[in-house]
Amino acid sequence: MAPLTPKVLLDGIVFPEGPRWHKGKLWFSDIHAEKVMTVDEQGHAEVVVTVPERPSGLGWLPDGRLLIVSMRNRQLLRLDSDGLHTVADVSALVKGLSNDMVVDAQGRAYIGSTGYDIFAGEAQAPGNVIMVTPDGKARVVADNLEFPNGPVITPDHKTFIVAETFGHRLAAFDIAPDGSLSGRRVFAELGQGTPDGICLDAEGAVWVSSPLTHEFLRVKQGGAVAERVTLSDGKLAIACMLGGEDRRTLFLLIAETSVEELLKDRSKGYIETVRVDVPGAGLP
Repeated sequence: MAPLTPKVLLDGIVFPEGPRWHKGKLWFSDIHAEKVMTVDEQGHAEVVVTVPERPSGLGWLPDGRLLIVSMRNRQLLRLDSDGLHTVADVSALVKGLSNDMVVDAQGRAYIGSTGYDIFAGEAQAPGNVIMVTPDGKARVVADNLEFPNGPVITPDHKTFIVAETFGHRLAAFDIAPDGSLSGRRVFAELGQGTPDGICLDAEGAVWVSSPLTHEFLRVKQGGAVAERVTLSDGKLAIACMLGGEDRRTLFLLIAETSVEELLKDRSKGYIETVRVDVPGAGLP
């Protein structure tokens, strides 16, 4: 198989995360620039809203309003026509920082918390997943996860998959009608891989960003790697999303930085694209 060679779509950003394909554009959080942004397939970028406490995961309610995770104050925000409003303050439930998110078709937001503040030098500790209903009720639905990241929901709305960055694996759960998660199992072990953002394709494989091994991997259930995009050593593979009109464009969110540099908000961010054979699936 010929190697996949990406091309730069957008540069001049800081630390892109939480990508979602929505209404013909890639939406993402430039966390350390404190902005939610969009970019189209021609590279035209726009700022949607500024989030002073650093935005992360994104998703939409059934009525089309945008939900945003606010990391440092541990809140779920909603963007209305008159600005940002707090849906839920989840600080009492969060372990570490609130982080990535996926929103299901009913508007239930699943938010991962890191377990500890990696930027403050805290000791590593397990995180959790919090579910917030559209009316703001929040509860923990999964616990003891090793730095949960990049959650996705399968097209049949029955399975929740989450990256455990420092567990070097993807975990899967069954989704109950009330949104509860159960039946935890390993979807894929990733060896030295450190999964961050992930996305699903139509064959049930998962594209995985692995920052510390500088690569994006297409992983099948069980852990077999079907495809790989390798970056130079200075670039971190942060997150990915399948989008475009046919959902065969793989958007690669990349940063050149380190934990120490991010403490000073120093990072060079990029979004690159590559065409793939299998389109995206599930909630974008």
